[in-house]
Amino acid sequence: MLTEILPINENSLRLSKEIILRGGAVAIPTETVYGLGANALDGGAVKRVFEIKGRPNDNPLIVHVHKEYDISGLVSYIPQYAKRLAERFQPGPLTMVYKSKGAVCPEVSCGLDTVAVRVPSHAGAQAFLKYIDLPIAAPSANLSKHVSPVTAEHVFADLNGKIELILDGGKCSGGIESTVLDCTGEIPAILRSGLVTREMIAEVAGDCIEYVPAEGERVRSPGMKYSHYCPNCASVLFDGKEEAVRYYNECEKKGVKAFIMCDDETAKTLNVERILNLGATENEIASNLYFKLREGEEKAQAIIAIAPRNQSGIMAGVMNRLERACKKQ
Repeated sequence: MLTEILPINENSLRLSKEIILRGGAVAIPTETVYGLGANALDGGAVKRVFEIKGRPNDNPLIVHVHKEYDISGLVSYIPQYAKRLAERFQPGPLTMVYKSKGAVCPEVSCGLDTVAVRVPSHAGAQAFLKYIDLPIAAPSANLSKHVSPVTAEHVFADLNGKIELILDGGKCSGGIESTVLDCTGEIPAILRSGLVTREMIAEVAGDCIEYVPAEGERVRSPGMKYSHYCPNCASVLFDGKEEAVRYYNECEKKGVKAFIMCDDETAKTLNVERILNLGATENEIASNLYFKLREGEEKAQAIIAIAPRNQSGIMAGVMNRLERACKKQ
């Protein structure tokens, strides 16, 4: 199969609709990461997304819709706090989980009675979703467990020959996946941390908790169960820079080409040759995380990550990804 990367215009949108309506999958940009989209009403199409990615079939998907789409046909009840959150944060990097009406195929939610819904803010994603005008199930557009893609080229590297079309919307600005919020209870509960933080949600909803799954419980959101975001090279995570530099020097002695990945402030204090600089601000660090992991796997035999000092807010989402991508030392 020939895989094309095309700019988003009338011709590529027409082609994407043809592919979706015949049960295929299209890679699309969002503000967080690139997604691999298929018709959420078509069980066969959704099954193919799992097959293309090599994704475990108990790991539910998120349904993406355009900002004018009426989700009342998909969900059975929307709490008042969820309506306020949608007004504040959608379109944007917030996914909300509701009780499902059963309109989407069961493969989307892996048999659960809930459905996760997101309204991405990326202009290209909105153009695609409006043109298709169907709910689109879309996990990240990469091979399962690999680093999520934030450019069209990242998608091509993983899925060349597996899909027909990648819509190129440039580098994703957010850089990590959306916050996933359970809205089925009286208090919203974060299932996966992201760019919309617990504090931001609590300010609007009145309260917000971090959900902790019980041992053996079925996952209710992507990113809750499996190792994810892993580069195709050794990757380790240290709490402090001294330990990280020591490990870097040990790699040097063994002839292992290593890079230290850290924020800009830490990078300025390191006396090492090879650094993957994530940037200075929390938003820069989140935006650059997957980009630098992908860069690192091209250059390095080992990536040595240093945990950020602040691990609240947006950095809670960054730490979540680092802990799943790297072996903790």
